[in-house]
Amino acid sequence: QVQLVESGGTSVQAGGSLELSCAASGLTFRDYAMGWFRQAPGKEREFVAVISRGGGATSYADSVKGRFAISRDNARNTAYLEMNNLKVEDTAIYYCAANLRGSVNALLENYEYWGQGTQVTVSS
Repeated sequence: QVQLVESGGTSVQAGGSLELSCAASGLTFRDYAMGWFRQAPGKEREFVAVISRGGGATSYADSVKGRFAISRDNARNTAYLEMNNLKVEDTAIYYCAANLRGSVNALLENYEYWGQGTQVTVSS
């Protein structure tokens, strides 16, 4: 049974930093690209960042480029999202997802497995 478990979400003031983690089990982690998505109240789920299976390639949404950094530790079966200079508009539930294609991909429909999400709230 595949499980992706996000952690690290909390409330933070604008300008602050957070690191989210996504612990994977039940799959061969190194075979999957890992993505982060987010969904704000009343909005559709959107792409945030993705890292290839080996970690050599990454891609970011324009809204987070230069502020967020995605990484992974294949020995620990864990993906990370470091978020800096957080803005109120970053408030959302953040989800990690696994993509067997292994390449950087921003399309939700290409991800086979999803976590339950972790709430990030940024206040002014």
